Amino acid sequence: MGQDSPNNQHSGIGVLDKAVAVLHAVAEEPCGLAELCSRTGLPRATAHRLAVGLEVHRMLRRGADGRWRPGSALAELAGGTADPLLDAAATVLPKLRDITGESVQLYRRDGVQRVCVATAEPPSGLRDTVPVGARLPMTAGSGAKVLAAWSDPHTQRAILAEAVFGERTLLEVRRRGWAQSVAEREPGVASVSAPVRDSAGAVVAAVSVSGPVERIGRKPGARWAADLLAAAEALQERV
Repeated sequence: MGQDSPNNQHSGIGVLDKAVAVLHAVAEEPCGLAELCSRTGLPRATAHRLAVGLEVHRMLRRGADGRWRPGSALAELAGGTADPLLDAAATVLPKLRDITGESVQLYRRDGVQRVCVATAEPPSGLRDTVPVGARLPMTAGSGAKVLAAWSDPHTQRAILAEAVFGERTLLEVRRRGWAQSVAEREPGVASVSAPVRDSAGAVVAAVSVSGPVERIGRKPGARWAADLLAAAEALQERV
């Protein structure tokens, strides 16, 4: 490798040892590319390629500050099931559903996609059902706007190249602290979303309320933004 890995062990498989060195460096403390190169001794291009590859496999995740952190796949592979955000969602999302009477989702960003990780559906009536595990593009919808607004610059540029919204929209989302959409992701569906932050203030998810336009209206933010922000705060307090 040209440098010792943090645990001073080498398998003789160069790319594997380098990837493990990257994982150890990020586990020590979240870091950007310059810090990653400094900690591992890897060339910039190599460190970036490995970190991005590990991010694709969810072994690393990149926060809104652009720094890499350990990803959820590490806990999954270790047999861990505890996820504070999902535990909090099990309490907060049903309450938000009962307040709004509409479908509620929690999304996490995975690269240039968003993944639905939790839902709460009303028991009857016309609903906007998004199944847990569904992967949606980050090109449309209020949840996409929230996650894009606080993503790192590289990811943001990739999203904006294909999105129905532009940089001005993301500036407005950051200014007011929530996003809305009408018939962007699907015809006849409106939604409003708010960011969920971790203890360091980084945006780690988006909580959304969605439903038929004829029921929610064409300005869903005016109706539900305050409830979304309260739910996002409740999630953060429990994480």
